[in-house]
Amino acid sequence: MIIDGKEMARKEYEKLKEEIASLSKKPNLTAVLVWNNPSSLRYIAQKKKWAQEIGIDFQLIQFEETVKQEEIIAILTKLNNDEKVNGIIVQLPLPCHIDTNAVINNISPIKDVDGFTAVNMWKVVLGDESGLAPCTPSWVIHICKSIWVDLEWKNVTIIGRSNIVGKPLINMCINAWATVTCCNSKTKNLKNHTKNADIIVLATGKPWLLTKEMIQKEAVIIDVGFTVIDGKIYGDACFQEILENGNPITPVPWGVGALTVVYLMKNTLKAFYLQNKVVWII
Repeated sequence: MIIDGKEMARKEYEKLKEEIASLSKKPNLTAVLVWNNPSSLRYIAQKKKWAQEIGIDFQLIQFEETVKQEEIIAILTKLNNDEKVNGIIVQLPLPCHIDTNAVINNISPIKDVDGFTAVNMWKVVLGDESGLAPCTPSWVIHICKSIWVDLEWKNVTIIGRSNIVGKPLINMCINAWATVTCCNSKTKNLKNHTKNADIIVLATGKPWLLTKEMIQKEAVIIDVGFTVIDGKIYGDACFQEILENGNPITPVPWGVGALTVVYLMKNTLKAFYLQNKVVWII
């Protein structure tokens, strides 16, 4: 069974659009883009499209690749102090001469709608829902809860240790009372950790890492992997054989990665409410 993430996303966008239409002013999302990386341009275009579709004002600030780090931080400081700006994102990756962590941590945590600042990451660890959680792990949790009401007693194996997906997702699953196993692309005897899992999340960028022999019949596979080979996109799982095995699985593309924009928009609205001191349960 293919898990229909696009349909889930459509429903969430409809809810957001209705909610935003009821507001007296629109939330604002501002993106900072450095250089003209083709992938980054595509991601920005997608974020702009959906922001405008649901009624969020979108602003783009672009820099040349040679921009100095101090110039980016100066702009972020200005945006932090601008009451009309509710959400700020810095599109990654950044050029090698720029310290990504230093730039990200100069975004005000209450406007950090990607959820990448140290403050928001720490709130994820603590299970503090007043923060803005990273978007891709949030969407993974959304998919899991669309299948089960909660994750209690579920065995979750996460293959990936990145700051953007693996690490926050591990903590989000722990906070949801799941039993969590953390693996990575270098884990020995990976099958020993996947065979008894109820949920397997892949986020390594290593295509064909997970085969049907490594999973139990009822396991749900959520593939966040993304690799381009000869112009074609692949996930980390052997999609077709796992699908034919009868396991629920997210497709790549259009399973998780492209649809995490939903949570970027949800975080922007949440940031708007936090800044206006309005309680809103997402």
